[in-house]
Amino acid sequence: MLPFYTLVASFVLFLGLGQLGLPYFEGWHSSLQGAVAVMLLFAASAHWGTRRPDLIRMVPPVFSRPGLIVTVTGLLEVAGAIGILIPSISKAASIGLALLLALMFPANVRAAKEGFTIGGRPVPKLLHRTVLQMIFIGAILLAG
Repeated sequence: MLPFYTLVASFVLFLGLGQLGLPYFEGWHSSLQGAVAVMLLFAASAHWGTRRPDLIRMVPPVFSRPGLIVTVTGLLEVAGAIGILIPSISKAASIGLALLLALMFPANVRAAKEGFTIGGRPVPKLLHRTVLQMIFIGAILLAG
């Protein structure tokens, strides 16, 4: 839920900055790009912080190096956050990020079905998580 709150709060903040006259955020699109970047950086921070063991546990057991997968997906989120802000590659970054979220979804399914926690907080139930994932992918594709 925290990434969702981060996305919404960042979007509102950037829209407000645009209304106050900050030229970069005058439109909804650049505000959404900024919000997506902030959300992705927030989500990526879990890949190396105290929540890292929780993310490693979420990786389906079919993968032999879950720690490496968590590291790589975190790096891809950081790269995507940067890419979404660069006009010449924003569209490609958004498509790559949407694919990344789709590929990471089985870990979220596993976490929801097995009642995992992240940072001591229960992960959202599967239906809730699916809706959130669709919102994230939609926001990312609109931002691109």
